Amino acid sequence: MGRSRSEQMSRIRGKDTSPEKALRRALWAAGLRYRVNYRTPGGRADIALVGARVAVFVDGCFWHGCPLHYVRPRTRTEFWSAKLDDNVRRDRRQTRELELAGWRVQRLWEHEVFESAEAAGEAIRRASSEKSPPALAWRVVKADAIEGQDPLERWTLQDLRDAAQEQVIDRIRTTAKWKRPSD
Repeated sequence: MGRSRSEQMSRIRGKDTSPEKALRRALWAAGLRYRVNYRTPGGRADIALVGARVAVFVDGCFWHGCPLHYVRPRTRTEFWSAKLDDNVRRDRRQTRELELAGWRVQRLWEHEVFESAEAAGEAIRRASSEKSPPALAWRVVKADAIEGQDPLERWTLQDLRDAAQEQVIDRIRTTAKWKRPSD
């Protein structure tokens, strides 16, 4: 017999996740030294390059509204919409507070790390040495079924650093995930 939804969700880790571990291995192999779950002015970063003042967050596609892989739950939609909104607001607040304190923030999607931890590590290395402005970081902030158009959904996306940067897209609902290298 399978576990209840609540039991399944309670087993999801908040730290030391598979993508975090893969990224840490890649960073260590590249000669970068870091702290794990380091307390910064904006909260705990998954990984921090303290000397370079780079805070790294590995964001889960479902939990943080990945514009490629987010899946809108079909049950308890109010709860999940509020959860997504809370997570994106926290991400925005953390990013803003860290950047105001002089830190560079590197937010990676879990799928980016699974696709190539080495490339993700290289992005962090560049963030620690270059002073270029960060790219737009789109997040799904709202996903609604389009009435009578199943399986179409309407997604509202906002930039993490500037909520005024917004776009609305219609897309076909899918639950397909990317393939991990070990799959």
